[in-house]
Amino acid sequence: MERGIVDIHCHILPGVDDGANGMNEAYKLLRLEHQQGVRDIILTPHFRSGMFETDRDRIRERFRELAGNLKNVGIDVRLYLGCELHQCEDMIERLESDPAYTLAESDYVLTEFSEKDSAEQIERCITELLHHGYIPVIAHVERYPAMCDIKQIRHIVEVGAYIQVNAGSLLGREGWHSRRFTGKLLSKGYIHFIGSDAHDLRRRTPCMDECEAFLVKKTGKANAEKLLMENPYKILTNEKL
Repeated sequence: MERGIVDIHCHILPGVDDGANGMNEAYKLLRLEHQQGVRDIILTPHFRSGMFETDRDRIRERFRELAGNLKNVGIDVRLYLGCELHQCEDMIERLESDPAYTLAESDYVLTEFSEKDSAEQIERCITELLHHGYIPVIAHVERYPAMCDIKQIRHIVEVGAYIQVNAGSLLGREGWHSRRFTGKLLSKGYIHFIGSDAHDLRRRTPCMDECEAFLVKKTGKANAEKLLMENPYKILTNEKL
């Protein structure tokens, strides 16, 4: 299989969170991703205390079922298991207990925060992850009011975090504010990863090909390849950027 776009953040694994509701929808989403040039996909079901607490064995079972049938349904993509891990008090314990809480069993952790978290809380979580040898990737940073300032983004990057934004945000699918802010991040070089954050076939569909075209137009082909292919491949091989 040829190399292509890598989607490091999506909710296509069915029946484990608020993403795809069944195998049929999951395969349709995977087929759509393939049509858009995606060849490697990290499935990142939510874990959030009190909201998304699907048993990890159940998640692995669903992953094996989905991945094991790809050839039968004619979808030529590589799947990896990960997690969108909401910050919590026992975060380190969870990471140390099960590699499926990281991205593709790497040192990278797709870390989610809430809209109420302060910049200090976010930095404290990032620092703790780094202290224990993990590489934090802040999921859809454009959603957090505490991170809406470029100076704060620069600081958190200097601390050691990497930044992920949603493809739909860059394209304006998540509102004018998200488009404007992610555009600023792009121009300043503060975006390291882009994910589809795809959930379903209705409202939150993948748009990775449109995002690639947008990036090529705005920043050139080399940078588009860096954000959509080169950087995320380093997660798959567990290399530092």
